[in-house]
Amino acid sequence: MAETGKRRISILGSTGSIGVNTLDVVSQLGGRDAFDVVAITGNANVTLLAEQAIACGAALAVTADDAHYDALKSALSGTGIEVAAGRAALIEAGARPSDLVMAAIVGTAGLAPTLAAAERGADIALANKECLVSAGELFVRAVTEGGGRLIPVDSEHSAIFQSLEDDQHHAVERIVLTASGGPFRTWSREEMAGVTAEVARAHPNWSMGLKISIGSASMFNKALEIIEAKHLFNIRPDQIEVIVHPQSIIHSMVGYQDGSVIAQLGSPDMRTAIGYALTYPERPKLNVERLDFAKLARLDFEAPDEVRFPALRLARTALERGGAQGAIMNAAEEMAFHAFCAGRIGFLTMADVVEDVMDAMMGHAATTMDAVFAADAEARRRADEIIDKRELAA
Repeated sequence: MAETGKRRISILGSTGSIGVNTLDVVSQLGGRDAFDVVAITGNANVTLLAEQAIACGAALAVTADDAHYDALKSALSGTGIEVAAGRAALIEAGARPSDLVMAAIVGTAGLAPTLAAAERGADIALANKECLVSAGELFVRAVTEGGGRLIPVDSEHSAIFQSLEDDQHHAVERIVLTASGGPFRTWSREEMAGVTAEVARAHPNWSMGLKISIGSASMFNKALEIIEAKHLFNIRPDQIEVIVHPQSIIHSMVGYQDGSVIAQLGSPDMRTAIGYALTYPERPKLNVERLDFAKLARLDFEAPDEVRFPALRLARTALERGGAQGAIMNAAEEMAFHAFCAGRIGFLTMADVVEDVMDAMMGHAATTMDAVFAADAEARRRADEIIDKRELAA
């Protein structure tokens, strides 16, 4: 805590969906009167990054892309806000003293700066999946040894975190991750084969960025959450269930050995989980929609179809194999996602690419961060080769 009594916070990935919502929550909770914003980071949207830095009074603004340094420097000229760019600057932003770091950079690019924050003992509000999917044991160990707390921000993991009773981990029988089913919940594989990125990004309930929206449509997002849950809550893979819940009102559940199931419910608004992470263990007053149960009338559930959505099966395969399979799966999925968005491969081909890379790279260890990054790089190279071949064959 700063000498002023305000909480010091850094936001890694402030221009994305989670970052924008985080700054909205910061504003709702008192803005500069309650928080000192140590650093914010973004990528290509330097106009928004500069506007955010000025509005929240950030001490440091970082663009991940060196090519945008001059534009950001110009936009913040005369404000007194420090400007930096590049991967090393991202890591330095995570390493700067603050009480809490919102880890919201999408992709493996968020791993190193979030790890730097964990190693110095900051509380981590975790919205970046790759920290746990690619380097779960190493990252959890870094948080533990650093002395900080790991507070999940994904709506599903936040729900589980809130539903876990103190000192009752031994009594947990299962956790149930809910999934909306995305826009293609009722579509056949034949119908999904020809969809474009523009169609796939149209989530029925949540307002999210492109990567997460398409991940929801393919259920790769849920697949990565299975791996995250294993590391976050220290439970066996066979204790993790997925249930499709189209209304996205129950965000996830914890089942106990006495037959009780405790669930967290709320409107599909990420600001609830963000606010909880920023003020944990307190519950802040937030301007979000309240549930009207009479209007809801019904809540539906159905089992996920792993034939139409094979990503769930691949996540369990990664957990069974262990080693660097999480990192490999994640890297291959990122490459397949970009190829799909560029029109190089079809929607269903994304899972095929990921499975081919995972099968080709069995046995890779993940005992050090260097090993994780090496597996990530090789998986990307292999995925690119497979995508090239499929594109030429199409």
